[in-house]
Amino acid sequence: MTNPQGASADNPYPVRAVAIRVAGWIDKLGAVWVEGQLTQINIRPNTKTVFMVLRDPAADMSLTVTCPRDLVLAAPVKLTEGTQVVVCGKPSFFTGRGTFSLRLNEIRAVGVGELLARIERLRRLLEAEGLFDPRLKRPLPFLPAMVGLITGRASAAEHDVTTVAATRWPEVRFAIRNTAVQGPTAVAQIVDALQSLDADPDVDVIIIARGGGSVEDLLPFSDETLCRAISACRTPVVSAVGHEPDNPLSDLVADVRAATPTDAAKKVVPDTAAELALVAELRNRSAQALRNWVAREQRALEHVRNRPVLASPLRAITDRGDEVKRCRAAVRRDVARLVAAESDRIGHLSARLATLGPAATLARGYAVVQALDAGGGAVLRSVSNAPAGTRLRIRVADGAVNATSSGPTDGEI
Repeated sequence: MTNPQGASADNPYPVRAVAIRVAGWIDKLGAVWVEGQLTQINIRPNTKTVFMVLRDPAADMSLTVTCPRDLVLAAPVKLTEGTQVVVCGKPSFFTGRGTFSLRLNEIRAVGVGELLARIERLRRLLEAEGLFDPRLKRPLPFLPAMVGLITGRASAAEHDVTTVAATRWPEVRFAIRNTAVQGPTAVAQIVDALQSLDADPDVDVIIIARGGGSVEDLLPFSDETLCRAISACRTPVVSAVGHEPDNPLSDLVADVRAATPTDAAKKVVPDTAAELALVAELRNRSAQALRNWVAREQRALEHVRNRPVLASPLRAITDRGDEVKRCRAAVRRDVARLVAAESDRIGHLSARLATLGPAATLARGYAVVQALDAGGGAVLRSVSNAPAGTRLRIRVADGAVNATSSGPTDGEI
């Protein structure tokens, strides 16, 4: 009688047969809901499948789980190592390597994860409304006259803020409002204190401070009412809630986020010693810059003064003076020559005038005869104008004589 395959060492199953049978048995299982803690998340670039390890917090047991990349990105909370989740998946067996895994089709947050999911949904809503827009952030005053502080009564956060601020600027003043910082009444008290400080004209900046805590403890600072109240403030608001890893929604809405209450005091109040040192340094730098500028300008001036054109600055004037002298001499020479020429011309004209004038004509023996009876002593131009008895005036070179006409003659003397 032959033993069935796999029942003895003489008739064993091959590896493929066992793997295929196990895969078939596991494939018959339906989907199952599993709760656990994520310990490894392997998101490889350029791949559509994400590999993770789901661990049982109460026992040293774990499962390999896989899911599409989009399922991880669309998870209600950001999946990190340590996140507590409830997943739905179908068991599967990979025959190539003989490994068992759970193929997920849904991921839900539980416990703290559910709180984080709610906070994430609110964050997306407020972001869509523009409450996180950097353009809405108001700048902090350089030196606030009064700082509003909202914190728990006699808390370490209050001590840190006031002590650090007073150390940095001894004259700083505080308007402190002590409220509940956790529990069901925290949001209402914080909002009332915030509105009261915002309405105070003496308050230049408001700090909301609280120490670290769990997600449940910091939940009031992710409340929608508080976030909208911070956004509606006209006074700059600084959120200093928790420690560096904590990130409530008030940090996103506030004008400035401080990692800790101590950091908030440093951001709001300037350091007196540091500012005085900076002023002294700036004064020294400005004085040195001024001295360097004066020295540079002096060198430039010396360079300009050493140029040939400035070595004897009156040379141009002297040259122009010599040119003016030459021009004056030339003008005088031309004027003298012109005057001499005109004088000669006048002499020639005078000589001609003397030669052709009446006096010269009379000197040559000519005479001018005027008929006195003609009225006015008109010059006698015809014998017909001097009948017998006409009184005449005869003008010669050295004088004039009077005569009487005896009438026309035939030309004989």
